[in-house]
Amino acid sequence: MESSATLAFPQHPYIYFATPSSNKGCPFWPCKQRNIQSTRLQCNKMFVPGFGEGSPEAKAASNLHNFFNYTAVKIVAAQLESYNPEAYQELMEFLSKHSLDDGDKFCATMMRESPRHKSLALRILEVRSAYCKNDFEWDNLKLLATKMVNDSNTRLMRDYVLETSLAENERNE
Repeated sequence: MESSATLAFPQHPYIYFATPSSNKGCPFWPCKQRNIQSTRLQCNKMFVPGFGEGSPEAKAASNLHNFFNYTAVKIVAAQLESYNPEAYQELMEFLSKHSLDDGDKFCATMMRESPRHKSLALRILEVRSAYCKNDFEWDNLKLLATKMVNDSNTRLMRDYVLETSLAENERNE
């Protein structure tokens, strides 16, 4: 027997519209108070603690920056494999010794390795810039990320409801 459940949650459950008497009592208050009596604050964005001076978007941008480097290395490797096997082999050897986790560090190290490696690094920088500006589908990223979050939330809630309803049925029997 198949069962389904739909749970409705507010779109932004942690938005504070009332002005608290003190920021100390509400550590997640997203806005700074200027004058409680003359200003009523209304914020429509969630405050996200734990990112220091940055933001979740800055963290995502940093990860995308390194991902663009990874993508550029894959593109350059595929290009070299077909028309310059010697340069391809040099790139593969360099990759086996150096991590792609930090794209800038990878390219900086490669530039200092040798003149041939420098030209490979410059090509990688060129490709990552072109890919980011021209080929990466930013709108599709937002759609896919939103779909993944929504699908995952639905699946997790459905699994929980099924699990708890089965446990409830077993207790009642």
